[in-house]
Amino acid sequence: MSDTVSFIIDGEEIQGKKGQTILEAAEAAGIYVPRLCHMKGLTPYGSCRVCTVLVNGRPQAACTQPIAEGIVVENNSDRLTRIRKDLVEMLFVEGNHFCMFCEKSGNCELQAMAYRLGIPAPKFPYLFPKRDVDASHPDVLIDHNRCIMCARCIRASRDVDGKGVFEFVGRGIHKKVGVNSEACLGGTDAKVADKFVEVCPVGAILKKRVGYAIPIGKRLYDKEPIGSDIEAKRTGKK
Repeated sequence: MSDTVSFIIDGEEIQGKKGQTILEAAEAAGIYVPRLCHMKGLTPYGSCRVCTVLVNGRPQAACTQPIAEGIVVENNSDRLTRIRKDLVEMLFVEGNHFCMFCEKSGNCELQAMAYRLGIPAPKFPYLFPKRDVDASHPDVLIDHNRCIMCARCIRASRDVDGKGVFEFVGRGIHKKVGVNSEACLGGTDAKVADKFVEVCPVGAILKKRVGYAIPIGKRLYDKEPIGSDIEAKRTGKK
């Protein structure tokens, strides 16, 4: 029995491997599906919903939905762009994201996604929540103002570092990333070399003493939009 699965994305036939998700198969074919919570090497989570696609007309999270023979996937349309823009705009207004002052600016996936989707400013009212900054650790700080609840740090600490430093605590508007210490990050066994330090898509987890080290013009998304590396694979195939 063949392990190859054929399906349609935006009118084009794509072949993937059995067991792949829509996002994985699309990426292998050089098709970029926007995402924020998803990251290679981490268990798919499906929380941000920015990767929403239409599968046979029904909304699905591309990072968790497996491919199947003959399905028809819509990834690039005005309707999906509106959905994704609303999701990204809500992430901006639900936190405190001051890009001009953030040392993640230019390397931030949320900021880069807003640029790619053509968002000059959110249309929703800002909530300006009161959130704390945990700078208790000697090498790493957590700025909860910028957290988008993607759970990357939770998954990386649990599945890669094998420590389980983080977990969600609270419910609703009080939900936040907590640490396995009664006090703060400084009371955990977290190390600056741990994987969780590298996975945050925004400026919520930062290494100390390296801020603003990369000048404007040399940051990750200064010259090419987010997803360009994936789309470059497709250009090379033509």
